[in-house]
Amino acid sequence: MRFAFIDAWKEEWPVELLCRFMRVTSRGFRAWRVRPISQRQRGDMVILAHIREQHRLSLESYGRPRMTEELQELGVNVGHRRVGRLMRQNGIKIIRTQKYKVKTDSNHAFGIAPNLLDRDFSADGPNQKWAGDISYILTSEGWLYLAVILDLYSRRVIGWAVSNRMKRDLAIRALEMAMALRQPPKGCIHHTDRGSQYCSNDYQKLLKKYGFEVSMSGKGKLL
Repeated sequence: MRFAFIDAWKEEWPVELLCRFMRVTSRGFRAWRVRPISQRQRGDMVILAHIREQHRLSLESYGRPRMTEELQELGVNVGHRRVGRLMRQNGIKIIRTQKYKVKTDSNHAFGIAPNLLDRDFSADGPNQKWAGDISYILTSEGWLYLAVILDLYSRRVIGWAVSNRMKRDLAIRALEMAMALRQPPKGCIHHTDRGSQYCSNDYQKLLKKYGFEVSMSGKGKLL
């Protein structure tokens, strides 16, 4: 692996300097480069390719035991020790991510509306009370953010929008879909948390344009 390290960095640093640093001879390095790789080394290269792919698909969350199980399920005949060695030698490590994603930012300078619902989520008919929320979904390609609008009478999703980034227009697109589908009468209560997406000037302008009664949850509460 010392020769492999030198080979990987030879474009950045002189070979002689790297050889001295790794305590090997330049003659030995040249001999290593022309020496055909062994069957074991070929196998390591194949397994390493699988490890890198699973590491990417798992969002860098698989350690040695889980990685070994995944490779074995794919039909790769490999053990824990070999997987651990290849991961260690190639710097493949677990990235510890937070257990949840922050959906909304309530620390902002926008205005806050009163809580008109006061946790009364019942409704006598459609288009009386709507609720909006932003959630997140972990996929093999990363996080997806989902904004939805619910009619609290039927608990049906009447508007939604998806993005791989928490964009400012995510909540707006969900609201516009719901408006196109339902066209509620003026006075319908629109309830959300205090997130910046819902408190933003653009979103509040739309609510005023459509004639909603704006309601927001209390501090520290989702609804």
